[in-house]
Amino acid sequence: MARRKLRLGLLTGGGDGPGLNAVIRAVVKKGIREHGAEFVGILDGFEGLIQRRWKRLDFDSVSGILHSAGTILGTTNKGDPFSYGKRGDVSDRVVRHLRELRLDALICLGGDGTMKIADRLASRWPNIVGIPKTIDNDVVGTDVTFGFDTAVKVAADAVQVLHATADAHRRVMVVEVMGRTAGWIALHAGIAGGADVILIPEIQGSMGRVAEYIGSRHRTRRFTILVVAEGAAPEGIDRTALHPGIIGTTVADRIEEAGFEARVTILGHLQRSAPPTPADRVLATRFGVAAVDLAVGRKFRRMVALRGGTITSVPFARVAGRVKRVPPDHELVRAARAVGTSFGDEGAPA
Repeated sequence: MARRKLRLGLLTGGGDGPGLNAVIRAVVKKGIREHGAEFVGILDGFEGLIQRRWKRLDFDSVSGILHSAGTILGTTNKGDPFSYGKRGDVSDRVVRHLRELRLDALICLGGDGTMKIADRLASRWPNIVGIPKTIDNDVVGTDVTFGFDTAVKVAADAVQVLHATADAHRRVMVVEVMGRTAGWIALHAGIAGGADVILIPEIQGSMGRVAEYIGSRHRTRRFTILVVAEGAAPEGIDRTALHPGIIGTTVADRIEEAGFEARVTILGHLQRSAPPTPADRVLATRFGVAAVDLAVGRKFRRMVALRGGTITSVPFARVAGRVKRVPPDHELVRAARAVGTSFGDEGAPA
């Protein structure tokens, strides 16, 4: 009797991010070339498993997508099978659909929320492998996630080009970047783009000290550039009264109240929508290949990871429900301070 073909499922959960299609391509091409596998693409994340939406993936369907942003499978933040709207826990239905699909393994691409769902679902149907995806770089257990490098490039380029108009008009320019709970994008983009002030959730700055810094700087300079993570909460701003995505505007308002002309640029989803950088395409390909190896080796309930330049894997239990934040004494924070960058928690520069 002929042996049944390996059958793998694949879904992308949470927000989209540059490199998702590169991972899908790597998973499917490796699985077919080396194992003769069949693939089922689950549409729109875990919601597709709930609503029975999927399609067959083959070599041709994943060709030519390496460079493209988004995901050919679609994604959503609304498909938690353990808390699905008014219906509540529909995980029994998801497990039933997984068995109906006769999958040998399910590969889930996503951030900390997706890994948390995958870990919980694996207690009911264990054949699950994870691949970390988030532009915020806040997934525990891996040094970096694909999508992060692209987001940093978009943000750093914006910070860099704003120097010209800031100088021309003697203004303070505020650039808001993503990062609700972790300030990795703001930190990297601020350093790379030459920002004068970086405000991140992990360091409690003060708008009074930011104004002091700007006043001292403008004695000899024509402009100041601020990079603000969307989750930053500097003293002097009631963060609980703000809606997501407007911290940059509020920071600019406070700067104007202190007597400086300010403008704000909110990058928002531009950081998600750019084609993946070469670094993200390479990392995504490595992750995709490693995920197939885990599935074939039946090493389930694990997430592929990059540690010290080497591809490895970590148990879901070490990842689920946790966020990797910027340590206030991180080497990059120290480096930024050393070249005169303010984090809003110190006095005017000497």
